[in-house]
Amino acid sequence: MEFSHFHREGCRGDGVSAWESDAMTDAARPAAKVLVVEDDRELGPLLLRLFRGAGYAGDLAPDGQAGLHLALTRAYDLMILDRGLPAIEGLDLLGRLRRSGVTVPALVLTALGTVADRVAGLDGGAEDYLVKPFEVEELLARARVLLRRRDASAQRLAVGGAAFDLISRTVAYPDGSLVALSGRESDLLRLLAQHPARAFTREEILARVFPDASGVALVDTYVHYLRRKLGAEAVATVRGVGYRLGPG
Repeated sequence: MEFSHFHREGCRGDGVSAWESDAMTDAARPAAKVLVVEDDRELGPLLLRLFRGAGYAGDLAPDGQAGLHLALTRAYDLMILDRGLPAIEGLDLLGRLRRSGVTVPALVLTALGTVADRVAGLDGGAEDYLVKPFEVEELLARARVLLRRRDASAQRLAVGGAAFDLISRTVAYPDGSLVALSGRESDLLRLLAQHPARAFTREEILARVFPDASGVALVDTYVHYLRRKLGAEAVATVRGVGYRLGPG
């Protein structure tokens, strides 16, 4: 079903559209979080309903500035991004996120469909590019592919000589010992392990790991928790900056 034909396809008697009914049967990961950055007042909410109906959690940003804020302060598994956005253009937004260390897979969804447009989008940091109008089934299929790729590449991260499993939230050592982490501890270690050479300020960590909290003292508390469980060198203090992953 082509998404631009949504209104002509009609809805079921219970108010659920045909595409939404189909989407509910998709095998989406329940925990996957999608950020939709779309300024069209009709299309944006419909895309959000589509992904939520398919079992994803989701947020909608109506312009580039809002999309930048959400992507920097919350954790997402996938971003659906328009190009012709107000405030910050789509590829400019994507470039800023990549330079900030945000690696969430991005699918550009736009009416700009020439070969040059596609090349610019992929070279600009997008993992996929889909031109409007589009088929709902194809969009969901492409989303699943990007999520599978992300899962395969990011399920385990190196932490010194140990392996950090993002799914089980455990750190496994070569001697067979296993350390379990809490959700917040896991989120903090994930941020540091995904960017092992980068030092984060306490404010950056607070915004990206504890977006609903206030006060950088919370960051220090969880760094202490990680060091207590994984060893004093697990998280290194960078004087005058903040914290980074400890030496391997």
